[in-house]
Amino acid sequence: MVFRYPNGRSYINNEPTEKKTQATNKKKKPIEFGKRGMRFEEAINLSNEYYLSRGLAVIHKKPTPIQIVKVDYPRRSAAVIKEAYFSQASTTDYNGVYKGNYLDFEAKETKNKASFPFKNIHEHQIKHMNACLKQGGICFILLSFSAVNRYFFLAADALIPLWEEQKLNGKKSVSLTKIEELGIEIKAGIAPRVPYLEAVDQYINWKKGVN
Repeated sequence: MVFRYPNGRSYINNEPTEKKTQATNKKKKPIEFGKRGMRFEEAINLSNEYYLSRGLAVIHKKPTPIQIVKVDYPRRSAAVIKEAYFSQASTTDYNGVYKGNYLDFEAKETKNKASFPFKNIHEHQIKHMNACLKQGGICFILLSFSAVNRYFFLAADALIPLWEEQKLNGKKSVSLTKIEELGIEIKAGIAPRVPYLEAVDQYINWKKGVN
């Protein structure tokens, strides 16, 4: 199946097919999440399921808007999408409600050990976060430094000034030291895998001036 961006450029899916994955799993060590072999996004999805099942929060991954342009029907009861376009730029990965607060956030993973590249955050996402902040929403990114198994909550009101400064100072990344200073570190768990709502609580209390 061929996916294309709005400008017509083909989308290249670098992820292996199911058969290829089964064949290469024995050869390649998976990216670890808390030494449990889980990808960061998968761990967040499981955490959201945990929160939902216990009535703690309703948070879901946003669907990617796609326009289908070519479909084959190999059987009357089946349809196969052969070509599609990403109809618009995505905003952020997740949104939902927690304790009456609207949450909107992005999940990012880097193999870098000491910095997070700004190229992983796009201008339309920054604009989206700014718009949500103006409506009183809680926006943030969850960062995974997979090489050192460290995970952080970084609020949008801390991220946005750093992202904007790159236009002036030319910096291409934000250091781990800066993230340690401005963010909240999240310790990987079992249930939930990524207990990020604990960081959200800390952020809410900080905004309210509660120690």
